Order: sequence, then structure tokens, then C-alpha cells
Amino acid sequence: MNFAAIMGYSGFYLLGSGFSNTEIGIIIAIAGILSAVLQPVLASYADRPESPSLKKSLQLLLVLQLILGIALLFCKSILLTGVVYGCGVTLLQLLTPFINSLGMESINQGQTLNFGIARGMGSVAYAALSYVLGIITSRTGITAVPVCIMIVTLILMGCLALFPFTKSNSVPTKDNVKEKTSNPLQFFRKYKRFTIVLTGCILIYLGHVLLNSFTFQIVQSKGGGSSEMGTATAIAAMSELPTLFLFGYMLKKARCDTWFRLTGIFFTLKSLGSLLAPNMTVFYGIQIFQMLGWGLMAAASVYYVNSIMDTEDAIKGQAYITMTYTLGSVIGAFLGGALIDFSGVNTMLLFATISAAAGAVIIFFGAEKTA
Repeated sequence: MNFAAIMGYSGFYLLGSGFSNTEIGIIIAIAGILSAVLQPVLASYADRPESPSLKKSLQLLLVLQLILGIALLFCKSILLTGVVYGCGVTLLQLLTPFINSLGMESINQGQTLNFGIARGMGSVAYAALSYVLGIITSRTGITAVPVCIMIVTLILMGCLALFPFTKSNSVPTKDNVKEKTSNPLQFFRKYKRFTIVLTGCILIYLGHVLLNSFTFQIVQSKGGGSSEMGTATAIAAMSELPTLFLFGYMLKKARCDTWFRLTGIFFTLKSLGSLLAPNMTVFYGIQIFQMLGWGLMAAASVYYVNSIMDTEDAIKGQAYITMTYTLGSVIGAFLGGALIDFSGVNTMLLFATISAAAGAVIIFFGAEKTA
């Protein structure tokens, strides 16, 4: 729901605040770069035995998010508005690996938690809030966005306070730590194959972001408009739910790395289908590939990281896998518009397909077996 309010309505809010589309792109890109830099740094700190628990770290980030939401109501300067909103986007992206790690650590501690269903409900909540906020903003204007950010953040803080979690007291020793990972170079040296997989994820996410960020332009090229874009987006979002809700069952049928490898193939099929679709009817049909593309990746990547990481590296691993999406988004924001302006939608879709295919090959051969 935070993503729906902050990212989903970023264009609406910032345009209404006086920013141009180009300036909005710059704000989002800078926020993405900042979060990509900060994610591994904060994760490295959080992985230390002496650091505050994940729950306390999340509570601190949410307090900062709440302060930023309040600040947006009182920003009079357009420059200050851009800075505050950009900080909000950065904080939002920092929350993701911490929340994923909180779920995985709870599972590791023996808590009964179905991450797939939780992630699926996140998609439902995103769609629901997007719809409701659309109605509210049409009547009240941009002020509804920071108010919504504040309300959702307070709700999340309340849920987090009730969430049963205790920081693990296990302290790594010389016997159970193979190699220190206090900085990125040490981490990547320890997890060489994971480093290769991260490259594949960046390429896959780049293709995915190009399709998602420029959906309207793609739909126009197939003969549709804003209504058709909404329908296509809804079909894609609903296609994710069966995979997310059933992922716990799927893990009983095949190893996590098998499902993780499969995701790249379906990302590629969706990009290729978008390129080849001659009309909107076919374009609607290829949205089903979202089921085993993004829908599967959202759960499989989190479980995969949890399976291959030592305890002391778990949060860093989640941060790096989240960072790949952030980097893909930043690169896609810069490349997508330029490709469309200079060569057209089909060139952009061809690039997205090649990028996704390259990423799929890297993940297929680079991923290691999980238990």
C-alpha cells in the first residue's frame, strides 16, 4: 500500500506540484540510485550481532517515513517538495529488503508464516488502494497523497508493533563463519555465483521495467488507449495471485532454485509476446506470462536468497537482490524514453526482450541448488 501511494501516484503528485515529466524522472532516478547505495550499507550494519533487531530498524525507518509524509503537507517550495518526496521514495525502497528479511528470519526461527500468501495479499492491497486513492484524488487533489502516506505508514507501524519477533541471539564464531563479509568485496568473493545471479536479475528487471513504465506507449502501438492499458495491467496483476498464494505448495513439489530459474524464461516470453502481438486481444493474452514471471520472482527470489545465505549475511543478501530491481528501474527510466523517441516502441520492446533473455540465461546457469 505504501508503494501504491508513493510510487503509484508519484507522477500525479509531482505533476500537480509543478514538476515536468523530465524532472519527475530525474527525482525517481536519483532516489533509486541513493537507495541502491544505501541498501547494502544499512543491511551490512543490520546483520551485525550487536545491531538493533530488524523490527526496531524497521520502526525507525517508518518513523522517518511518517515525518516525510507530514512534511509534504507543509512544503511551500517546489525544490523542497522534490527533495522530500525523493527521500520518501528512497526510504520506501529501503524498507523492502528489511521486511523480506523479517519474514524469512521469522520462518528460520520456526514461526508459521506463508510468505507467498503475504506477498499475494500485498498485490491485492496495492490494487485496492490504487483504485480508492484514484477516486479520492479526483475529488480532493494532490493533498490526498501525503495524507494517505501518513495513514498507511501508521497502519504499518501498528502491524509491526504486533508482529511477534525476537532478534536471534546466535553470534557467529570462528567455527561457523567461513569468511567475513563486512564490505561488498568480501561479500561478493564469498558468494561468487550469487554475484553472477545478481547480474542476471538486473538484466531481467531492466526488461520488466521497460514494459511496465511504458505500458501506455505499448498499448497505443497495438491500437489501444488508457482504458485498454488499465485492463491489461489488471490482467497482469491478477495473474500473479495464483502463483503467490500457492508458492508454499509449489516448494514442496520442486526446489526453490528450480522455480527461480524458471522466472527468467517467462519474463522473456512476456517481452517477446509484447513485441510480436499484432493487436490488443493478443496483448491481453500474453499478460498471463506474468504468472510465472514477476509473480514467481517476487516470492522465489526471497526464498532463494534465504536458502543460500549464511545467517550473518541474510539481510545483506535480501538487500542486494532488491537493489537489482532498483538498478533495473534506474537504467530503464533513462533508456526507455530515449529508445522510444529515437527508434519507436518496437525497438524498445526488442531491447527489453534481448535484455530479459540474457538475464534468463545467466540465472538459469548461475543459480545454485538449494536444499
